[in-house]
Amino acid sequence: MNREIIIITGGASGLGLELVKQFIEKDYFVCNIDRDLKKMKILANTYKDNYKGFIGDISDSNFVKDAINEISNLGNIKILINNAGEPSFKLPTKYEKEDIDKCFKGLQGMILFSAEVLKVKEEKDLKIVNIMSSAALRGNKQEAVYCATKWGERGYTESLKVAYKGTSVKVIGVYPGGINTEFYKNSRDYVSEEKQSTFMKPCDVAKTIIDNVTNDTNLTIADIIIERN
Repeated sequence: MNREIIIITGGASGLGLELVKQFIEKDYFVCNIDRDLKKMKILANTYKDNYKGFIGDISDSNFVKDAINEISNLGNIKILINNAGEPSFKLPTKYEKEDIDKCFKGLQGMILFSAEVLKVKEEKDLKIVNIMSSAALRGNKQEAVYCATKWGERGYTESLKVAYKGTSVKVIGVYPGGINTEFYKNSRDYVSEEKQSTFMKPCDVAKTIIDNVTNDTNLTIADIIIERN
C-alpha cells in the first residue's frame, strides 16, 4: 500500500485538530493519537476514508508500540508530528507531583513515538516534527515545570538532529507562542479569556506548520518559531 500517512499526537482538539483537518484536506491519510474518547468518536464518524484514530495514553509504551505496528501496515509513514501535551501554570511553590507527571507526559510520548516510528521506518525517509512552545526558548514565572518539560523536548529534538544529520531522517522543531484554544481553560488566573482572545488562531498556526513541513524544495527548515503580531 503506497498511501502516505501522517501521524499526529494530540489531534482531538486545539492545534492538533487543525493539523488533522488540514492534512486530510490535502488528501493525506491521517492517524490521530488522543485519549479523549468522545472527541475521537466524533472525528471517526466525520472523517472515514482518510482517517484512523487510536485512543490511548502517549506515555504507555505498550500502547505506542501496538499503535505504530498497526499504522505501519496501513501505508508509508511520511511524517510524525509530536503535538500532544498538557500545561500546568502555577507559581514555583504551588507545584505538586501530579502537575509534574502531567507536564512530562508530553516529553515521554515524544520520545516513545519517535523511537518506535524510527524503528519501523528503519531510520530513513521520515520527517519528525516536534511541536513545543515558546516556553522552550525562555523561562516564565508561572511555568517552571512546563518550561522544564519544553526545554527537555527541545534538548531531545536537538539531539535527534545531530543523530540523523546527513540522513533521510529530518527533524523539525516548532516553537509557537500563545494559541487561542482550550489549552488555557484551567488556568484562568494566569491567562484570562480576554488575553487569550489576542492569541494566534490555531488554523493559521497549523497552515504555517504544514506549508513549511511539506514544501517540495530540496531543503529542510530546521526550526519554526511562530509568534503573533
